[in-house]
Formats: sequence, structure tokens, C-alpha cells
Amino acid sequence: MKKKKIIVPLFLLLAVAVYFVAFHKDKSLQYIPDNTDAVVLIDTKKLTGQYLFSLATHPSKWSGSKAKSKTSGSLKDAGIRIPDFLQIFHVKDTKFSEWYSVLELKDSQKFITYLKKQNFVAKGNNRFQKEQFFFMIDGNYCIAGTSDHAFETLQKKLLQNSVHHVWEADRFIQNTLGSISFISGGKIHNFSIDLNDDEIEIKNNSDLQTFNTIASKLQKGNQFLELELDKENIKNFTRFFNKSVADSSQAVSLKAAANLEQVNDTIISYEYDDNFNEVEKKTFQKITQPNYTIDITSNDPEKTWEYFQSKKWINEENQFTAIPFQPNEIKRNNKGVIIKSTRKSVSLSPQLKENYLLIRNNALLYSSLKTLSNTEKKIISDIDYVLYGNKAQNYWLKIKAKKGELPLILRW
Repeated sequence: MKKKKIIVPLFLLLAVAVYFVAFHKDKSLQYIPDNTDAVVLIDTKKLTGQYLFSLATHPSKWSGSKAKSKTSGSLKDAGIRIPDFLQIFHVKDTKFSEWYSVLELKDSQKFITYLKKQNFVAKGNNRFQKEQFFFMIDGNYCIAGTSDHAFETLQKKLLQNSVHHVWEADRFIQNTLGSISFISGGKIHNFSIDLNDDEIEIKNNSDLQTFNTIASKLQKGNQFLELELDKENIKNFTRFFNKSVADSSQAVSLKAAANLEQVNDTIISYEYDDNFNEVEKKTFQKITQPNYTIDITSNDPEKTWEYFQSKKWINEENQFTAIPFQPNEIKRNNKGVIIKSTRKSVSLSPQLKENYLLIRNNALLYSSLKTLSNTEKKIISDIDYVLYGNKAQNYWLKIKAKKGELPLILRW
């Protein structure tokens, strides 16, 4: 009887402890400013649970993960207080590439040591940088970003101002590993993020029938890039590059295809001989260039041509200079304009009358990205394809990895 009296309370205490450690989450998002227009949330407890389950079912990874953490340092020992939801945000009216996050620190000195182990360079005033990643430490807090342009503003808004807007996680994420949300006016448009064994899926609709139909139609192709977009999708994509061409150009649809090719590039430089005569010097290097065809259908081909000319995108040789890969040729017809690279022709696949963008992996792509680290090159080489699809208000994005012995969460 006495044993039962002891065991029952212990069991209840254990159950409460497991709940708070594994399932209870603080859903107050205190480190997202009110002028945010996009938010990425990662459920760290769900991510940890998925990682531990994958690790437990793949014993071959056990010794490797321990050795790696010893040499490169572990986030667990980096002095960071891991939040229940990692909050990454984009500030309105900043570049698309600029994203930020605020972290709480348990030990700032430990975190500085960790950054130095990761080869971050001290820039003074508690700032550190490694390539395109920046950190600024302010007491028991750290602002991280792919830029440091908004650090002072975020410091004042989120760290030095005791009164600021606090968001709730339930407005962005519902029982998924992560989410990406776009805020416009008072509306929030949410997309779930799921990490599967060999793919990452981002979507705002659980019905995948349309998306799978598009994917099956594209399986037989082998071109590096294929896309087909309507007016609304053209507008959405060009917005990422700070260009708004759909309305002004009268474009109503776009179809394109591209392949990669390695070509010889000639570099001409000049030096002087012993008599101070200028001597031309030629060197050669191999570079990766795309061959492509872009077919733009327009409501008014004449206005489309005039718009491109007004933007100075057509030169005297009828080359479309808005595309940096030359040489090419742009021509008008009674349906719109066609832009083609002149080195090699690329045929367009039959019209699907769907909105999609497909990028297949190609060894020439990641071999030409010389600024990437070996880890980043390995991740890119592991990707099979990236596919975007849209139907009405439903959007999907799939990053498909090549089949491997390990799930993605243990590979990357």
C-alpha cells in the first residue's frame, strides 16, 4: 500500500515533467516587430522530437553526430536559450534577402566563444560577421540577420522598448514543423512547412491532387528550367526583383525553358613589355552559361515592345539586356515577344495551361558556385529538383532531395 502511495505521485510528477519538456509551448512571440511583412516560425520542440526519432532509428549516425559536435561545437552548449518557436522575420520595405531573428542568451561569453569556433570575425561593438551572416550581442540578447542594416532599429523597438506588440503563435502555425506567413494590412496568409524523409513541402492547402498532376506531367522532361506563368504569377515573381512588369508590359503569360552549358570565356588584359609597349594578353576560363527561350504572350505586342524600349532593355542589336546572359535576340510576333539565346536553341515543351516553375539539379550549377562552402555545395548537390505550383488561391512548393540512406534531417 505504501509503495502505491509513493509510485502514483511519482508517476504523476513524471507525466507533468514530460508534458512541460516535450509538449508545453510558450506561444507568445515577443521578438517580431509590428512593421513585419513576413514571418517564418520553426517549432523547435517538434523539430527536436523528429530529429531524435530519426536518430534513434538510424544507429549508423550515432557515432558520427557525437564526433561532429565535438569538433564544431554544439548549439546546446553555445549559451543560447532555445525558444519554443524560433522567430525569423522580414521588415517591410527592406530587401527581400534581409531576414532577422532575436535570440535570448543564457551566457553571452559562451555564445561569443561559439561564434569564434564557427570562424565569425569580430567587427567591434559586440558585432560579428561570417560571409552574409551577422550577429549583434546586447547583454542577454542577440540580434541575428542576413544583413546588419536594421540592427539599431530592432534594438530600440524590441530590446530597449518595454512596450511593444506581442504576436501569438496560433495566428501563424497549426501543428506543423514550421510555417511561413505573409502579412498584408490586417490579413495573414499562412503556409505550412513540413520536413519529410527526402523532401521539404511548403503549402497553404492540404489537397495535393492538382500539384501532383503538374509534377507527373513534368517527369519526362530533362531541361534545367521549365516554367509557365499567368499574369498574376508574373507579377508575384517580378516583385521579388523590385520590378513590376506585368501591367506595364501588357504581358498575360510567360513560358520559358533553359539548359546549362560550360563554355570558354576569353579575358583580355593589357601589360607592358621591356620597351613600355602595350601588349594584349588573352587568358581563357570555363564558365557556366544558360541557353534559353522565353515566350511572352501579350495583350498588345506593340506596347510590350515600347515598354521594353522605354526601360532601355533592348539595344541596337535587338538584344534583351535585362537578362545578364548574352548574347541573345528579341523578336516581335502577333502574339507577343520571344527572347532566345543565340548560342544554342532550346525548344519549349507543350503548353500545360498550368502555373509552375521547375528547376532540376545540374552538376554545372553547384560546381560553378565557387563562393559556397563545402557544406553548402553538398546540400545543393543533394537536391533533385525544386517545383512551384499554383492554382487559384492554392500554392505549393516542393524541394525534392535525391534518395539517400538517411532522412534529410540527419543529412543536412
